[in-house]
Amino acid sequence: MSSNRVTPTEAWQATASRAADCALFFDFDGVLSPITDDPGASEPVPEVLEALDALSRLVRRVAIVSARPVDFLRARFGTLSEVDLFGLYGLERSHGKGETVTEPAALPWVPVVEEVASDARTTLGDKAYVEFKRLSVALHWRKTPEHAAEIEAWAHAEAERRGLKVQLGRKVIELKPPVDRDKGFVISEAVLSVGCAWYFGDDVSDIKAFDALRARTAVEPGFLGVCVAVASSDETGQEVSDAADFTIESPVAVGAFLADAVKILQANAA
Repeated sequence: MSSNRVTPTEAWQATASRAADCALFFDFDGVLSPITDDPGASEPVPEVLEALDALSRLVRRVAIVSARPVDFLRARFGTLSEVDLFGLYGLERSHGKGETVTEPAALPWVPVVEEVASDARTTLGDKAYVEFKRLSVALHWRKTPEHAAEIEAWAHAEAERRGLKVQLGRKVIELKPPVDRDKGFVISEAVLSVGCAWYFGDDVSDIKAFDALRARTAVEPGFLGVCVAVASSDETGQEVSDAADFTIESPVAVGAFLADAVKILQANAA
């Protein structure tokens, strides 16, 4: 889909006619929650929770696809029993309050990632906020931007030495197992069973999810794929906005955007 051809309202109206066959996918940080200095303090915008609850009863599937662990996401979306959770770029997944399923190929890497987290705390000290996630470790420099280059260099060297993969993000670099799971992979698999999908993202890792929707449309022209960038600051970068059909300025604006979508879909279902 191209924003030069349709407006967001027209895209929702096109979705309404096939809502029962549509899936909505959302990144968490920077999309449903404002970016925070303390990653553990991030919470979804209240209006977002209300809208997702309503949307989960209007479309076939609502899912969160995030770099956060499933347990973290469940603590924030556990009241939404019909929302699927994909954590750690798809290395973990769960349906609502159901059991967390871990990608088996990633499990042998848990001790390696734990060692990297320990080494990062020792070597980098206060220069980075070390977020250990069991299957990955994220090194944040939001509070220490003057050390960004040093943190990135250390992470790349450590990934090379340990055989891990590197994922860059907004003032963060993440080391994770060399397992073929990312947001693009998750979306590529998930959209095979639907005829319509939206993806909301704010970071370079979300471009792979946008690409997955484009690829599905190329194979099946009748498929409706809509890519939305949440450009909440200059951190997002023009690259993400350029890859999307529409741009929304902030997670708060996402809440209002989804509330409008609920009204359109409800009117069509009446």
